Amino acid sequence: MAGDPVQLAGLVVREVRQGTRDGTPTRIAVARRTYATDQRDLWEAITSPERIPRWFLPVSGDLRVGGRYQLEGNAGGVVERCDEPDLFAVTWEMGPMVSWLTVRLVAAGAGTTLELTHEAHVDPDLWTQFGPGAVGVGWDLALVGLGLHIDSGRPVDPESGMAFTFTTAGKEFVQLAAARWAEAAVADGEEADAARAAAERTTHFYTVAPDGTG
Repeated sequence: MAGDPVQLAGLVVREVRQGTRDGTPTRIAVARRTYATDQRDLWEAITSPERIPRWFLPVSGDLRVGGRYQLEGNAGGVVERCDEPDLFAVTWEMGPMVSWLTVRLVAAGAGTTLELTHEAHVDPDLWTQFGPGAVGVGWDLALVGLGLHIDSGRPVDPESGMAFTFTTAGKEFVQLAAARWAEAAVADGEEADAARAAAERTTHFYTVAPDGTG
């Protein structure tokens, strides 16, 4: 993975909101990025089981409304809605934790804007520790991979993708992305010092390997 980290981090517009599901408070992270391709091509890139692994992860299952999908080594869930080529919505399930993901595409001049909305019931202690960057930075990294695939037409090398956050450029990108998620949280009413401290912990989480290297 390559690219100027400042430029890459600046390609995404981030928003944090609060909501409710079934009477329980939720936290909502929204990421928007415009890609230099038409809506049909971007839709195929994010929904085709042949193309998803070229920038994200191998996916299996029944990718139709009501069907279950599984991303290799990651989340699975149920396809709840599919309005081709405008919007799809799925549950995002990891173990007992269930959240909700909606992806919307909108034509934007010669390109297409992707809006990703991730809503979850978040443990207050976990939010205090990491803030929106815990999930937001992960989606930032996925959107970088999607951009590389769209721009080149080629698959992203999985090993390079996994190692990116431990490189100098990758660390700078994560730090910038986490800081901007903190800014979005502050705009939603979060206390500034707490949000920035959470961003620092998020940066450490993504850029330091379990053995302490990175």
